[in-house]
Amino acid sequence: MLIENVLFSFILFCAIGFFSFNLRKIVRNIQLGRPSNRFDQPLKRTIILLKVAFGQTKLFARPISGILHAIVYWGFLVITFGTLEMMIDGVFNLDRSFGVFGNFYNLVTASGDIMAVLVLISCLIFIFRRLFLKIKRFSGKEMKKLSSIDAIVALVLIVFLMLSLLTMNIGYIGNHSREIIGSYPISDLLGSFISISSWDMNNIDLIHKISWWTHIMIVLIFLNELPYSKHFHVVMSIPNVYFSNLEELGHMENMPAVTKEVKLMMDQNAISLMDETSPQSFGAKDISALTWVQLMNAYSCTECGRCTAECPANQTGKLLSPRKIMMDTRQRVKEVGKNIDKYGKGYNDNKSLLNDYITPEEIWACTTCNACTQACPLNIDPLSIIIDLRRYLVMEQSSAPQELNTMFANIENNGAPWQFSASDRLNWKDE
Repeated sequence: MLIENVLFSFILFCAIGFFSFNLRKIVRNIQLGRPSNRFDQPLKRTIILLKVAFGQTKLFARPISGILHAIVYWGFLVITFGTLEMMIDGVFNLDRSFGVFGNFYNLVTASGDIMAVLVLISCLIFIFRRLFLKIKRFSGKEMKKLSSIDAIVALVLIVFLMLSLLTMNIGYIGNHSREIIGSYPISDLLGSFISISSWDMNNIDLIHKISWWTHIMIVLIFLNELPYSKHFHVVMSIPNVYFSNLEELGHMENMPAVTKEVKLMMDQNAISLMDETSPQSFGAKDISALTWVQLMNAYSCTECGRCTAECPANQTGKLLSPRKIMMDTRQRVKEVGKNIDKYGKGYNDNKSLLNDYITPEEIWACTTCNACTQACPLNIDPLSIIIDLRRYLVMEQSSAPQELNTMFANIENNGAPWQFSASDRLNWKDE
């Protein structure tokens, strides 16, 4: 084994180890949430996964950006095959080890070569949009300058990733001293354009080697940048879509304890059929009272702004931004995780998601129309978090807008939201 292979093996081990270290922390943070049964109906979930995550169907609501994003995503799926091959080749001193797959390998390498150009063009368009076009959904009070820088850095890394892949393929096919394994239509065309076959063989080998190392190093850098970036959705999108809510968007989950009380009120015998235990609290004040699915949603948010752009409350100038709800939840989860790392699991920083991050004014502006959930390309559900925060305010703190308090009092006293009793409800017909 050459010294290069030993060096690469060491770098690869460190990169994967560091990524695994950060990934384990994120999984730990997600598990701070309450249990949630999202392991039912695996077939239906798999169909949604193929359609929404791999098919990118919800992105096509905005055709231009949707198609470009889908090209980048599909391109990465194809190119990942070659990345795995490079890792194996780098460790074991092999060359195009996946070539044993024959025609399938030719199809994948040709697809990767073509997709590299399409991804490169798409990312250049995205950079142009970010820098020169005033896209409204890219702005907002929750969008700091760092978010925009994060997006540009990721796009630039992908641009260099695609350029290094193309130059690596050009250097590979330009060396006629060895058998060419795979198919590279775009690189072959570019190589012919610059007459690569007439170059000195040492220069061709140098181009290939520099491009190979550049490409794989950018892959490893990008991999370890993900846990610190909103682009962690590259990792989280698949599990997030798989565990998405299968109910109709208008369906709201009732709290079992409240359902028990209502059934008891309607039927005294119902209590014997139900669980006697009472909840420790109603709704959610902090992330520990949310479910692990909701925390996973927060880590999966791409900050694309489609939810906020569709939110009628936000469009009419209200304080609510569904994107901010998800970003605040993620920030709070990260803060709690850091406190656990520093002080231990029982540490209390006297902060909470409600009030310290998300204000009551924000959550009461929500109309529960589900436009945000419908618009999200990854089936993230900001509304479920808003409802749980509202439940806490109403059922734990008796804090609600005056209009709702009046309605609650009427329901309690009159059995209906109106201000007159049931015996007077039909008096209008005598007038």
